[in-house]
Amino acid sequence: MSDSRMPHLFRLLGAFLAVAVGIGLVGAGIAIPLAGATGGAAKSTASGFNELDDEFTANPLAQQSKIYSADGKLLATPYDANRIVVPLSKVSPWMRKAQMAIEDSRFYEHGGIDVRGTLRALVSNASSGQTQGGSSITQQYVKLMLQEKAVREGDKEGVAAATEQTYSRKLQELKYALNVEKTHTKDQILAGYLNLALYGDQAYGVEAAANHFFSKSAKELTIGESATLAGVVQSPSRLNMRTNPEEVQERRDLVLTRMQQLGMITPEQADKATSVDVEDMLKIKKNEGGTCSKAADPYFCNYVIQYLRQMPELGPDPDARMLAVNTGGLRIKTTLRRDWQKDLKNELTERVPSGTERFGAAGALVEPGTGKVRAIAQTSTYKVGLKKASTTYSEQAWSVPAQYGGTNGFAIGSTAKMYALVAALEKGKPLTSTVDAPSAGVKNPHVFTKDEFQSKCGTSAPWRVSNDYQVGGRMTLAEMTKKSINTAFAQLASDVGSCNIPKVMSKMGLTDGYGLPYGLSYANGQKVKDDYAISNLVLGSDSTSPLQLASSYATLAADGKYCPPNPIESITTANGKKMKIKAPPCKQVIDKGVARGVTQLLLGPLESGGTAAGNALDGGRQAAGKTGTTDNHKQSWFAGYTPQLSTAIWVGSPIREYDMDGITLGGRYYSQVFGGTLAAPIWSDIMNAASEDMPKKKFTKPGDKVVDGDLRTIPSVAGMGPTQAKEKLEKAGFKAKEGSQVPSHAQAGAVAYTQPQGKALKGATVTMYISSGVPPYTPPPPPPVTTTQAPPPPTSSSSSASSTSKPSSTSKPTSTTTTKKKPDKPKTTDKPKKPDDPKTTD
Repeated sequence: MSDSRMPHLFRLLGAFLAVAVGIGLVGAGIAIPLAGATGGAAKSTASGFNELDDEFTANPLAQQSKIYSADGKLLATPYDANRIVVPLSKVSPWMRKAQMAIEDSRFYEHGGIDVRGTLRALVSNASSGQTQGGSSITQQYVKLMLQEKAVREGDKEGVAAATEQTYSRKLQELKYALNVEKTHTKDQILAGYLNLALYGDQAYGVEAAANHFFSKSAKELTIGESATLAGVVQSPSRLNMRTNPEEVQERRDLVLTRMQQLGMITPEQADKATSVDVEDMLKIKKNEGGTCSKAADPYFCNYVIQYLRQMPELGPDPDARMLAVNTGGLRIKTTLRRDWQKDLKNELTERVPSGTERFGAAGALVEPGTGKVRAIAQTSTYKVGLKKASTTYSEQAWSVPAQYGGTNGFAIGSTAKMYALVAALEKGKPLTSTVDAPSAGVKNPHVFTKDEFQSKCGTSAPWRVSNDYQVGGRMTLAEMTKKSINTAFAQLASDVGSCNIPKVMSKMGLTDGYGLPYGLSYANGQKVKDDYAISNLVLGSDSTSPLQLASSYATLAADGKYCPPNPIESITTANGKKMKIKAPPCKQVIDKGVARGVTQLLLGPLESGGTAAGNALDGGRQAAGKTGTTDNHKQSWFAGYTPQLSTAIWVGSPIREYDMDGITLGGRYYSQVFGGTLAAPIWSDIMNAASEDMPKKKFTKPGDKVVDGDLRTIPSVAGMGPTQAKEKLEKAGFKAKEGSQVPSHAQAGAVAYTQPQGKALKGATVTMYISSGVPPYTPPPPPPVTTTQAPPPPTSSSSSASSTSKPSSTSKPTSTTTTKKKPDKPKTTDKPKKPDDPKTTD
C-alpha cells in the first residue's frame, strides 16, 4: 500500500468503526486500533450518522402484466421491467442458498450490516482503488429498491444517486438497512431482494429469470441453475448467459464451490452440477412480451393496449394508465376467441395471400348485444419501425380505427345503404312499399339535382348516379336491396329526407376511422362540420374500419341495441383483487320493429338473385347482410350477421388505391371484384366456422306497424295543372315532381295520374304524369260471331212416316273449338352465381 493512501484509509476505517461503536454495531470486546477515530471524532461521526434520513419505504415492485384470451391463453406480457413477483415459498431452496452463499452467507446472523464484510471491502477499496462488494443482502435490497423507485418516477438523478460509488451513499444505505431490519423479517428482505435483482436480458427477479433462461418457474430451479443465476447478479451485463456462457460458467462453479464450503451441498452434488455446461442448460424463451411485436396476436395486442390507455379505471391520464399496465402486474382477460382469430386469419390469407402486391384484406367479429370483440385479423405481418408500410408488413391495424392503432379505414360502398333503409322505416315507410327508381345504367347515369335533397345533406353540383346495368322503374324495398340498385337508394334518400341518414349512422355507432361523423363533405382538403355529402351517405364514399362496421351492423342483430366495441372482459390486480370496470354502456337506439324490418330486407342479398348469392350459411342458418363495392372496384366489402355474431370483411388496396379488375388472388382470376365475389365468400367461410357450435336461430319478424307503415292518403290531383297539383300534394305533406308525358283523356298538360296512388308515406315523393292530350289507343271490338243453322226437315207425312230423317253430311252441327293457349313458362331465376363469378353486381 502506498504511503499516500494510508491517511485516507485510516480516516475511512476510523469513521466506520466510530459509527459502528456509536450505534452499538461493534461491541466493547472488539479492539479499535485507530486512535484517530476515538473520542471527539467518534462522537461527531456518530452524530452525523444519526442525523441521516432513516425513513425507508419499499414501493410495490414493477412487474409484468399479462394479457389473456377469453379461454385463458396467454397473449402478451406488457412490461417496463420483465418481473414476476413471487413469495419466498415459490423460490427453490437451492436458489435461496446459492444467492446467500455468494452474496451474504451470514445473512440470517447479522443485523443488517455485515461489519466484517464491510471492513474488508473498505480496506480493499481504499488500498487498491478498486471497488469490492461488501454489502449485505439487506443493503443491496435497499440500493435496488431506491434505484427501482427512481426509475418508476423517471428521476434520472435519483437513479444515479442510488448507484454512485461514494461513501456518503454507503452510509445512507447503512442507515436505511438498519431501519429495514427493524420493519421487515429476514424472509421478507430475502424475498424482496430475489424479486428485485437483475439477472440479465432484462429479466428482473428470479421468477422472470427462471422463465426466461430455463423455461421453468423459480420453484423448480436445480442446484446448477440456481448457482448460475446467483452468480450473474454481480454483473448481469457482462455475465450474460447468451453472449458470454464461458465466464458465466466460471462464476457458476465459484458459487457451487462456496456452497460446498458452507455445507449447503455435498461434494457429489457440486461435481454433478459442474459437469453440465451452461450452454446445455439454457432453454431461452424468445417471445415473452414487453411489446406487442412479441405477442401471439400482435394486432389484437396493440388494439388492447391502446384501449387500456383510454380506460379511466387505470389512472387519470394515458401515461398513468400505461404505467399501471407496464408495472402493475395486472391480469387482463380479453374477449378474444383464439380459435376464431386463427380461422379468420386463415380465411383471409387463403383468398388474399399474405404479401400480395397492392392488395390486402381484414376483418372483425363482434358479439351483438354485448359489443365483445371476438376477433380481428389482416393479411399483413406485424412489424414495428417501418419507414414505409406495405401490404406485406404493417404496424397499423387495418381492422380498427386510428385511435386504437389503426387507420382511417376504407370506403364502404353499398354497405352504407342499410342506413337509408333504417331511416325509411323510422319515417313510417311500409316494409312492402316501393320506390320509383330513375332508370340508369353504366354509361347513361341519372342526374340528381341539389334540390332533391336537404341542403346540409346533399350535393352542390349535379350528382350522376349509375347502376351496374340498365334498370329503373318502380320497385319494392326488398327488390332494390337484393339487387343493390343505386338510383333506387338515391331516390329513397330524397323521399325520406337525406339528413335523417347521418342521424341513423351516428346513433348506430358509425364514424370514420378518425372518430368524426361519417359522411361529412370535404372542402380544401378538410371535412366540413355538419355538412354531409349525399354520395357518402348513400353509396358509402367515406371511410371506416371493419370493426366499426361490424359493430354498427350488430345493432340490427341485437334488435336495435348498439354496444360500443369492447375487448376487455376483466382486470385483476397483482394481489388478486378484481377491478371494478364500467363496460361501455349499450343503448337501445332503434325501435325493435324497425331493426327487425331492416333485417328482413337484408336477407335478400344472400338469396338467389341477390348480390351475394351462393354465400348463404351452411345448414340453412339464417343470416342477413349487404355487399359493398366502391367506384372502379377499388374496395369491396361484405357486412353481415346472425342473431349471435356480426362480421365485416374488407378486401382492397390499403396503401394506394388500385382497381381490382383483371387480377389473380389466391390462384383465382377475377375480371372484376365485387363485394359478392371476394369479401362475401370470406365472410361466409368464417361465419360457418365460428357458428358451428351455435344453435340455429331465426330472426324475429317485424310487427304490422312496420310492415304496413305510417301511410297518409294521397289527394286526387288528376285533371289539375301541374302547379296546382303540386301545391295540393305539398299541402298534404308530400313532395311532388313531374314525370313523363303519357297518353290520357285529360286535357293536354294536365295531370293524368300519380304514382304512387292511394296512400304513401308522409314526405314521400309523388310523381305526377302529365297528359299528352292524346287518348290512349283502344283497339276496335272483334266482329260478331255468326252461326249457320241446318234447314228444317221436309214436312211430307209419307216421308216422315216411312223413314227417319238423317242430317245431311253438309249440314253437321257446327262445333266451336277453343284452342287453349299454353301458359307462358315462368322466367327462370338466375342460378346463384358462384363466389368467383365476376358478373355478380353490387
